[in-house]
Amino acid sequence: MSNEQLNLELKQLIIDTLDLEDIGPADIDSSEPLFVDGLGLDSIDALELGVALQKTYGIKLSADSEDTQKHFASIQALASLVSAKCPGEA
Repeated sequence: MSNEQLNLELKQLIIDTLDLEDIGPADIDSSEPLFVDGLGLDSIDALELGVALQKTYGIKLSADSEDTQKHFASIQALASLVSAKCPGEA
C-alpha cells in the first residue's frame, strides 16, 4: 500500500469512527493537526480513534504516553506509526 493510500485509509477510518458528517477524506489535510486547531478533535475522539487503530491494525497506544500525542499530531504522523508497526500496510 502506498503512503497516499494509507493516508486515505486513515482519513476514512477517522471519518467512520467519529461519525464526521459533511467531511470527506479530501477535506482533511494530511499535515494539518488533528486536535484543537485543524480538524478540532478532542480527548474523547482520541480514545475512540485509539480503539479503532487497535481493531484495524492491532496497534495498542498508551493514553498517557507523550509518544501517543506525537502519533496523533496529524494523518502523516499516524501513517508513520502504522507503517512502523505494520510494515505490510505501508
